[in-house]
Amino acid sequence: MEGGFGSDFGSDFGSGGGGGGKLDPGLIMEQVKVQIAVANAQELLQRMTDKCFRKCIGKPGGALDNSEQKCIAMCMDRYMDAWNTVSRAYNSRLQRERANM
Repeated sequence: MEGGFGSDFGSDFGSGGGGGGKLDPGLIMEQVKVQIAVANAQELLQRMTDKCFRKCIGKPGGALDNSEQKCIAMCMDRYMDAWNTVSRAYNSRLQRERANM
């Protein structure tokens, strides 16, 4: 999994804006945000894979049978639904707190 989503983001890190070697803080912040989003997506995928594998695969073999395939699909759907619900609630709370500052 390592090096999968966006392993090339660091290559553009110091090229900010072409202004005689000066770094553009806005560009750097955007790149950092992208890197954080990629890391979060990788972590989500890894956790989901670990949990659903442990839940659904009793005896690993060369192929998944129908019940294992259905279990994996349902587990991943439930995991993503739960993650999306938590993310929406978290973002909503952050917005409320920022509005109260």
